[in-house]
Amino acid sequence: MKILLIHQNFPGQYKHLAPALVKQGHQVVALTCKVKQPAQWQGVQIVPYEIKGASTPNIHPWLADFETKILRATSCYRGAQALKAQGFEPDVICAHHGWGESMFLKDIWPKARMGLYCELYHLTTDSFINFDPEFPTRNAEADALRIRMKNLNNRLHEEVMDAGISPTRFQASTFPDHWQDRITVAHDGVDTDLCRPNPDARLQISDDLTLTRDDEVITFINRNLEPYRGYHVFMRALPEILKRRKDAHVVLIGGDEVSYGAKAPKGQTWKQIFIDEVRGRIPTPHWSRVHFLGRVPYDKYLSMIQVSRAHVYLTYPFVLSWSLLESMAAECAILASGTEPVREVLTEDETGWMVDFFDREALVDRLCALLDDEATRKRLGANARDFVRQKYDLQSVCLPQHLNWVERLGTLEARPPRD
Repeated sequence: MKILLIHQNFPGQYKHLAPALVKQGHQVVALTCKVKQPAQWQGVQIVPYEIKGASTPNIHPWLADFETKILRATSCYRGAQALKAQGFEPDVICAHHGWGESMFLKDIWPKARMGLYCELYHLTTDSFINFDPEFPTRNAEADALRIRMKNLNNRLHEEVMDAGISPTRFQASTFPDHWQDRITVAHDGVDTDLCRPNPDARLQISDDLTLTRDDEVITFINRNLEPYRGYHVFMRALPEILKRRKDAHVVLIGGDEVSYGAKAPKGQTWKQIFIDEVRGRIPTPHWSRVHFLGRVPYDKYLSMIQVSRAHVYLTYPFVLSWSLLESMAAECAILASGTEPVREVLTEDETGWMVDFFDREALVDRLCALLDDEATRKRLGANARDFVRQKYDLQSVCLPQHLNWVERLGTLEARPPRD
């Protein structure tokens, strides 16, 4: 088959799928705004397109997000037109449609089958927009209207989606009922040969400090340190954790920006806001055992989870982080929030421990209990790795599922664009 991949940050979710499709003998082309010049990557032909146009000043705020997607969609459309002019006719289009790029591609290739990466449908239920009472929506009624507008991109793509794929049941369940019979649940997969325990792992914090498995290391990971991933809950628990764990080092990975929730007020960062809130209750000797690494290369991230004695993962009901499954694959002892996406992959006292997202006292108590119980940590870690290898292993489970999904996609009758 001729397969076209669309991802604004290619390879993104197609990192493993694209080369595997090439190995199967398919012609694979990726259309992306990430590169400036045509290139080859593991047999994939990468074709650039340029985003043209600018956002309208003072546009209605509910339309600003959609206008950005329209700019990407029309720019990608022009890039696709150029591909068509060169004679390229894809049998299958696989797209992460979250940025709008693939919105008009069926207008160019109406006979192509389109498979979408269904990451999330934005909901107006309290568990989504009012989960955290500390950050309530200012106007629930207006928020429901705004979020409905935010789903315009999803809704327009649904009309031309021949099949979808979603990494977890929770994420798939956010989409409306009339999507469900077209969505397959299959995770992107965890490389369990790479994410594995390493008794000799070493994490260099500074020229004077390197942590190993012999140290008591508590880890916490966000793409960006923000409330959506429970950063504020963890930081408020930190003074008591450091007080009770005299030798523990706390290591945090995460940037200063915002990935999912609202921006911090007045040009601040969530990271600094909650540092400032708790720093006065943490003596300097204790604070010297807290290490913010920022964003790090993958090998350093891997060393971090391999030296971890207990890994804390907190999240709103939202997209599940890869870091949780990768930490489980590395045999970390997990203490996580008992929110819905977590409960899909974690079983209490079997593959990890869970606490209520908002219960800082329980977080501290259970973390200390976990650190004091080596036998339980080993049991939970071993079970967690076994679970990930059975359900989420890249090579033996998830990649074959994705390849089969693409093959089935190629047999479907294409849904043409609608007026």
